[in-house]
Amino acid sequence: MQHEFVFAGFGGQGVMFAGQLLAYAAMDEGLQVTWIPSYGPEMRGGTANCSVVISESLIGSPAVSHPRHAIVFNNPSFDKYEPRVGVGGLLVVNSSLVTLDSKRDDITTLRIPATDLADTIGDLKLANMVLMGALLTASPVLSLDAIKRALELHSGKREKLPNNLKALDAGAQAVYDLHQEGCLSW
Repeated sequence: MQHEFVFAGFGGQGVMFAGQLLAYAAMDEGLQVTWIPSYGPEMRGGTANCSVVISESLIGSPAVSHPRHAIVFNNPSFDKYEPRVGVGGLLVVNSSLVTLDSKRDDITTLRIPATDLADTIGDLKLANMVLMGALLTASPVLSLDAIKRALELHSGKREKLPNNLKALDAGAQAVYDLHQEGCLSW
């Protein structure tokens, strides 16, 4: 089965790192992968998005027009990608920054206060890992352990590893909490 993802936000929010980490984790698990980055004219503060395709078999095209999974970090990304998520898909929203609500009832929308949770860990830049933990808990295309291994193998900043792992777990816990509150069912 093929799984398509879009990560979208502003430059500097860790959008590219999150997508690349997912791609590395899938590769490490022996899967076929594409990762396509797209930057706005500025690196920090400009638009940034990337698409990731993961499959057990060869991937025919890296183009992603209606992803099954999307993580949006800000309002402009929500506006652009919420309508594009495929029917039955999952939209993970950083509710700390995104003030818009989905009007769709044919997708699952998870509102995760990722920036607020990252702040409790001590680094706002960890919001991307909070959202990744939420995504893979709600839709376990890969295990959190696979992402954690990829962080250990492919991240050059060893001193940041413990907080990245805490952020992944915080995102997972946020999904479990939504499930317990009856806001999400599996």
